[in-house]
Amino acid sequence: MRNALTGTVRNTKLARITTTGITALGAAGIATAAMAGTAQAAPTPAKPAAQVSAKAAAAKDSKAAKADKDSKADKADDKAKGHADNLDGWIREARAIMKDKDIPGSYDSIKRNIIRESAGDPNASNDWDVNAKKGTPSRGLLQVIQPTFDQFHVKGTKDKLTDPVANIVAACNYAADRYGSMDNVDSAY
Repeated sequence: MRNALTGTVRNTKLARITTTGITALGAAGIATAAMAGTAQAAPTPAKPAAQVSAKAAAAKDSKAAKADKDSKADKADDKAKGHADNLDGWIREARAIMKDKDIPGSYDSIKRNIIRESAGDPNASNDWDVNAKKGTPSRGLLQVIQPTFDQFHVKGTKDKLTDPVANIVAACNYAADRYGSMDNVDSAY
């Protein structure tokens, strides 16, 4: 090997790198080994493609089976209660009530505001803002204060601020009155 500074040839043994060695060692490893003058790559045994494919297929089938099972459980829950007892179900149930009461608000805008306000926690409570300092903390999925909930509560929903469906419907009713729709709300309201 030529010494870069002096141009002289060093008497070192150059190792041959095979295609298998390149695959196992990788470009960065080859560069490092070549700089050190000891480029020797030990091939690593590779798993047969059939074995890798079989494991990947089994994992994929397992995920698909779980998703199918979850979907069937959600559908059974929907039939029993009308809607699933989760964020998606609460929004769908609230929207059905809103449709009957002519309260506007799309699924996407409701979910976007819920994620921003409470991260989907129906028991979330804001204990630090101006409302909380006055003794009326914002609570629930869409962070509503009790007086606003009381004023915009929709008959047919539970009379409880932290009930997910009642909270969504009351908040959307308030947003419709104040902003035209929850679709027009992009920050704290």
